[in-house]
Amino acid sequence: MGLAARLCLSAGVAGLVLCVANQLTAPALTPALERAGVLASFLAVGLMLVAILWTRAMPVAPERVELEGEQGLQLAEDLPEALRQELAWGSQMLLTATPAATVLLHWQGRCLLQRGVLGHGGFQPGSITRRAWDTGKAIGLVNLKLYPGRDEFQGLPEGIPSLIVQPLGHDGVLLLAGWSPRCFSRSDEAWLEGWSLKIRSSLQELNASAVSNPSAVAEA
Repeated sequence: MGLAARLCLSAGVAGLVLCVANQLTAPALTPALERAGVLASFLAVGLMLVAILWTRAMPVAPERVELEGEQGLQLAEDLPEALRQELAWGSQMLLTATPAATVLLHWQGRCLLQRGVLGHGGFQPGSITRRAWDTGKAIGLVNLKLYPGRDEFQGLPEGIPSLIVQPLGHDGVLLLAGWSPRCFSRSDEAWLEGWSLKIRSSLQELNASAVSNPSAVAEA
């Protein structure tokens, strides 16, 4: 509770106590005194309600979790240079413009990108990722420790508090892990979805080129 809310609550409690004390010590309860006491009580209770609503309107932000692991960038070396630049730029923007601690891109059985706090690696899609593929929509895990299927994300840094699972069609997934529970906003989710559509198109074009001209892709 902030200072202003505490002052408002204290004024309400003090007003209510003084109102009751005034009623108890009055030599006679006249109609005018009773009406004044009722109005004063309403004002005191109103101040206390304002303090409570004020606290709910400005909730305390969850504390940032200290994650174990080194900061770094792991990027697949066999990707075209243009795609490598796009992945490097986009992941850096996610880490600086959102409360993200780690970005991981998994595509067709391979981890093409991991940036931020690096985990143990070896991510394997599980039930939560498959549900995101089936629905075609992102899944936000606002407090990861409350979800029984969290074991599939053991490749990420230990103790990740929140996570967004953004599907890339049925071929890949983009994971965005946050520093604290419930840290991602709607704008963060929209930014992640937009960038995922862009890199999905680039990866599908790369696959099409590999099918039509495998020797050219190998040289790239």
